[in-house]
Amino acid sequence: MSQKQLQRIKVIEGVVEGRLTVGRGAELLQLSPRQVQRLKQRYEPEDATWVYHGNRGRTPVNAIPEPVRQKVVELARSAYAGFNDHHLQEKLVQQEDLAVSRQSVRRILREAGLASPHKRRAPKYRSRRERRDQEGAMLQADASRHDWLEGRGSQLTLLGMIDDATGKVPVARFQIEPEDTAGYLRISRQLVEETGIPLSIYRDQHGAFQRNDSHWSIAEQLAGRQDPTQLGRCWEELGITSIPALSPQAKGRVERLWRTFQDRLISELRLAQACSLEQANAVLKRFLPEYNQRFAKPARNSALAYRKLDRRLDLDYIFSLRYNRTVGNDHVITAIPGVTIQLPPLANGRGYASKKVDVCHQPNGDFHVYLERRLLHIERAAPDAGPVRAHDFRQSKAPPKKKPIRVYKYAGRLALPS
Repeated sequence: MSQKQLQRIKVIEGVVEGRLTVGRGAELLQLSPRQVQRLKQRYEPEDATWVYHGNRGRTPVNAIPEPVRQKVVELARSAYAGFNDHHLQEKLVQQEDLAVSRQSVRRILREAGLASPHKRRAPKYRSRRERRDQEGAMLQADASRHDWLEGRGSQLTLLGMIDDATGKVPVARFQIEPEDTAGYLRISRQLVEETGIPLSIYRDQHGAFQRNDSHWSIAEQLAGRQDPTQLGRCWEELGITSIPALSPQAKGRVERLWRTFQDRLISELRLAQACSLEQANAVLKRFLPEYNQRFAKPARNSALAYRKLDRRLDLDYIFSLRYNRTVGNDHVITAIPGVTIQLPPLANGRGYASKKVDVCHQPNGDFHVYLERRLLHIERAAPDAGPVRAHDFRQSKAPPKKKPIRVYKYAGRLALPS
């Protein structure tokens, strides 16, 4: 059973017992309230098989054939270019004898990258969002790059998460590097080990959380979705719903947290005369319990929404920068640019050249090599290794074009540049 299905069981259980409303459960599971009502009716406390979809393993009988999908896209780009979705669907039925619904046309066009010609509607009235009902239902994550040591040391970045229901800060950490994936992997692991797995995390659109490029590899085009970032993949495996904020004001709770910290925490760091990263984290460790006791509010529902961590999970495998590699004939792999690893033989002395392995770059710099989720080798970080950074190994959109050879003509003779 996947982490996503475990999260669904937890949310539907809260809806059945009255701890969550149907609307809140639908938002957490990213489903419609009607579907949550169906799951609520199917819920069985003693049998977890209800969480599996009834069409699991079946081929949809109403699937639109691929030639029809291609023809719809071709017509939308040529003869009916500029038609809105509804108008296009009417023309397909009347002129092209293609019996497809408006929703199917809309889905086919969006998957092909064809946007609607309609402009966006005027913004709707919005009011302040209420806090979540339970602690652990949603956390807000962010980072603040600031002169926390007031010139006594290098500039630091503070990464942290604040609970939306209570205002409690369960985890925070200073680092020298700017906001990055490795830092969020560290605090995410600390969160699930010390507190539990939250239902959702509200965050901005930083590159550590989501892909902000328009590149689609061939495998992504076949799958119909872009691969997530390393952090996004980690949260997906744990069943954590990632909710993007469209503006800094949308996640105002964590933004106001930094304003408070840049007042009170800076004063505590000044009082302790902290001048290094280690000293700053030591002060922060003492400061957080005092802050939570002073500013945290009780949740409307006292039950915790955190899920307990399954101790069978390999956290080194999940909370890492994971890269897929092919073992060479000499059993050497290139983990990241400039780092090669010699793999040891298997227990029976046999090799495994040309096999696919997962290289997991840990936030502390170590490399863990896995073959089919089985740990093969641990390569310790070099003493002079730099900060851990995520590397982008995706292929470029197109190979670089070769510059044409320029031919110069002098006095009737052809000369090629040397």
